[in-house]
Amino acid sequence: MPLWQKSIIMSLVKLTIKGISYSQTQNGAYALILNEVDGDRKLPIVIGAFEAQSIAIALEKEIKPPRPLTHDLFKSFADRFDIMVKQVIIHKLVDGVFYSSIICERDKIEEIIDARTSDAIAIALRFQAPIYTYKNILEKAGIYLNANPEELERQILEDKEVLSKRETFDLDNENSKERNDYKKSSLVELHELLESAVQEENYEKAARIRDEISKRES
Repeated sequence: MPLWQKSIIMSLVKLTIKGISYSQTQNGAYALILNEVDGDRKLPIVIGAFEAQSIAIALEKEIKPPRPLTHDLFKSFADRFDIMVKQVIIHKLVDGVFYSSIICERDKIEEIIDARTSDAIAIALRFQAPIYTYKNILEKAGIYLNANPEELERQILEDKEVLSKRETFDLDNENSKERNDYKKSSLVELHELLESAVQEENYEKAARIRDEISKRES
């Protein structure tokens, strides 16, 4: 049995892309929201502007950039040499950083390539390859959001509009102060803050609080 099939047996959870939202507190960053296929948990991952653009273009099939982006070039290169991307696995979470692998196959020989999660997902979309994570990662980093798709989409659009209109200020100082506040908070307070951030659908803030909780409980 190929390695990627064995991995599925080992408690993998399939994910889909729910949306991309502008970061509310981090300049130039975006929150990529992954959704478990057979459940209600969301996995927010902070990504850069270039990767967010590449993922958004892949999601919008009618948008064709005049020249190929880096991930499009990878797809063309792989097609030329008969390399198939079978799946992407988000396999590790360390200090708030997600690590991923791209499972490839050529001439029935399987290879595993290390990749940044944002790059791996952008490539998976171009190959229509499934995205997975391990159950323990989703249990550790996933959050619940009881919102229907229409409400989530509305909130994502509102986040973009608010960010585009607000004044520029020193976000690095604000982020540093926010992290210090989290360090001073108890676990009970952090869980309350996490619940509040989820209710507000502030995914990037929820991800930061979740990371602080994970460090405390590890």
